[in-house]
Amino acid sequence: MSQSTTPIRGSRTRGTRGVVPVLAFAGIVVAVMQTLLVPVIKDLPTLLSTAPSNATWVMTATLLAGAVATPIMGRLGDLYGKRRMLLTSLAVMVVGSLVCAFTDDLLVMIVGRALQGFAMGAIPLGIGLMRDELPREKLGSAMALMSSSIGVGGGLALPLAALTAQHADWHALFFGSAGLGTLSIILTLIFVPESRVRAEGTFDVLGALGLSAGLVLFLLPITKGSDWGWSSGTTLGLFGAAAVVLVLWGVLELRMTAPLVDLRTTAKRSVLFTNLASIMVGVAFYAVSLVLPQLLQLPTSTGYGLGQSMVVAGLCVAPLGLTMMLIAPVYARLSAKYGPKLTLILGMLVIAIGYGAGLGLMSAAWQTVVIAVVLGAGIGLAYSSLPALIIGAVDPSETGAANGLNTLMRSIGTSVSSAVIGMVLANTANHVGPVAVPTMHGFRVSFLIATGAVAVGLLFALLLPSRGRAAATASQKPQLRASSEEDAALERATEALSPAGFHGRVLDPAGAPVARAKVTLIDPRGRQAGAALTDHEGHYALAVPGDGNYVLAATASGHAPRASSAVHPGADAAVEVDLALPGESGVPA
Repeated sequence: MSQSTTPIRGSRTRGTRGVVPVLAFAGIVVAVMQTLLVPVIKDLPTLLSTAPSNATWVMTATLLAGAVATPIMGRLGDLYGKRRMLLTSLAVMVVGSLVCAFTDDLLVMIVGRALQGFAMGAIPLGIGLMRDELPREKLGSAMALMSSSIGVGGGLALPLAALTAQHADWHALFFGSAGLGTLSIILTLIFVPESRVRAEGTFDVLGALGLSAGLVLFLLPITKGSDWGWSSGTTLGLFGAAAVVLVLWGVLELRMTAPLVDLRTTAKRSVLFTNLASIMVGVAFYAVSLVLPQLLQLPTSTGYGLGQSMVVAGLCVAPLGLTMMLIAPVYARLSAKYGPKLTLILGMLVIAIGYGAGLGLMSAAWQTVVIAVVLGAGIGLAYSSLPALIIGAVDPSETGAANGLNTLMRSIGTSVSSAVIGMVLANTANHVGPVAVPTMHGFRVSFLIATGAVAVGLLFALLLPSRGRAAATASQKPQLRASSEEDAALERATEALSPAGFHGRVLDPAGAPVARAKVTLIDPRGRQAGAALTDHEGHYALAVPGDGNYVLAATASGHAPRASSAVHPGADAAVEVDLALPGESGVPA
């Protein structure tokens, strides 16, 4: 049978109209939950009839739930279907919104806000769906838009939430979020197909519990440290407990055959430095979100405040999110030509320029708009680069979990930024009676801290492997591998298959059999329909779901991958296809 080399991703279905805007809309909706209550945050103690220190739990609950849910939902998506878990995340968010909409009780409100935060897992799930469903030419800008939706949603929510809070009961914010979530569920059901790419194995319950406990113990003192005191026994004790729990969790994960988070993959240079850079980008993103609204709303009697209303302040900051959204196609062109590492570096440099210029551009409202636009462009480029770097370094069956972990790193960055910037503004504030008024000095120090974080992130970005080296490293390893448990499952499946379907041998350039090569079957719609490992004589067997044109892709350590087209007539026919691998990676056969 004749064989022809075929680009696997390029053969994906073209029936994907609506997938990108619908998934991006879902990302924006869940990101709105993070800043939904910012316009009324100072009024929460009165609205909920509680002390200010208790009212902050309404914000903290959303952050903690989002941090816990993001990696867990990513892994569940890899195992049981990314679309299914996306719909689950959105449904939980809608329930949480309705819980909040009908209560003024603090405890019930905290529960509802935690359920809203659970939806943050939708963003890595959306990125995973895009990778599985979209053709190569659409993937770059689509993932950029999805990744940037975190900032887009947060930026656009501020003026809209402020307008709503000024002219309606504050519970209308929750009814609005429930409506947006319901609309997102309906659109997802109509336009987004389920991915057929699955990881083998079972869900790591102990790993999920350990990671959840470690994250809560770590993030809780970060968010509440300013209230409890950074040197208090409670704060230090929780940090110590977090260190112990996370170390024990890491030991457990290394011993698991199908862990929640593959720490060996996470420790790879390309993944490790991408995640570290993500933390720094998160720090830089949240600093401007904290500083500019306060500067804009401070009265002009302070000598530096701009005296704007809550709505105007939100509108001045909104270009941050809009620019992040509009920069997605620019990123796609740059990344296609120069690679995501360079676009990440470029984004970091633009962020540094924005903060540097911002040190002298705080005396008029239009200047804050300029700052927002420049920083939005830089953060948009940086955020857009992160999923491409992660996806280029991990197996497709681990996309959800890997991007979930990366999203978690960004959340940790924003949490650290909130704590550090908040502490700086509090320590540099002028006290007028019981009121602490932030100073221009505090705002500038905050910008300098963000610039320092960008400098550290730039160092991490420079340490990433170049595109050529990363590609060579990837080609030396079998692709689409989730775990050793998956290998065992593939071997059992291969042994159990009947002669019907595709079967044959994988051979090296000299004609010798290649053992434990992985053969992946891509169906006529461009989706993975099966996979098998060759035996010690190079034999493989794959069942087919029906007739049609298929692609058989073979990968093995030390060889470049080979993809060949083949036609199957369906029914019980057996079609033999031998796959000859090229020479060693980077060496012509």
